[in-house]
Amino acid sequence: MGGSASLLPRDALGEYQELTFLSKQEILLAYKRFRELLPKEERENACSARVPKSHILTLPELRANPFQHRICNVFSTSEAGDNSMSFEDFLAMLELRSAGAWDSLSSLWPLAKGTFPVPTDFDNDGTLDRKDLEQLVNCLTGQGEESRLSRAEMEQLIQNILEESDIDKDGTINLSEFQHVVSRSPDFASSFKIVL
Repeated sequence: MGGSASLLPRDALGEYQELTFLSKQEILLAYKRFRELLPKEERENACSARVPKSHILTLPELRANPFQHRICNVFSTSEAGDNSMSFEDFLAMLELRSAGAWDSLSSLWPLAKGTFPVPTDFDNDGTLDRKDLEQLVNCLTGQGEESRLSRAEMEQLIQNILEESDIDKDGTINLSEFQHVVSRSPDFASSFKIVL
């Protein structure tokens, strides 16, 4: 034996299966990966340990992700504000990559601290406003001068996004407007799955 299954308490495994969209194998693989991010002396108590953000950012899924720091911020429950992650935080983050989580769009909303399925609500106010959209575009296009949009291009893009998405014309995109946009474009949700 000696595998991941013997290190993760059976009752915890069952609970994680009930509370997530992850399969038993996905949970065990996540546990193994989580343990590997810990120093060797902390691996035996992985269920109660926290992995530093710097170690989380070494994961291949996050290394080139433009939202890497925001994702850690959204999923970390650290009271110290260091964005370290517990195993439950780690599972919640990985769950968004699970096919089961994407079967129902409504299942996405409770998985993160914010309202939206990806960490795009930068000010955590429950809506996407012009500042959130600008930060989102900058994350997606890169932070370098050569990839940054001009002020006029940025304003035009944000205006186009709001014209398409802001149904009540209040200058922000709320959750129901976001869901409406996603429901009209099935490929839209799959593009967010790739980001995470």
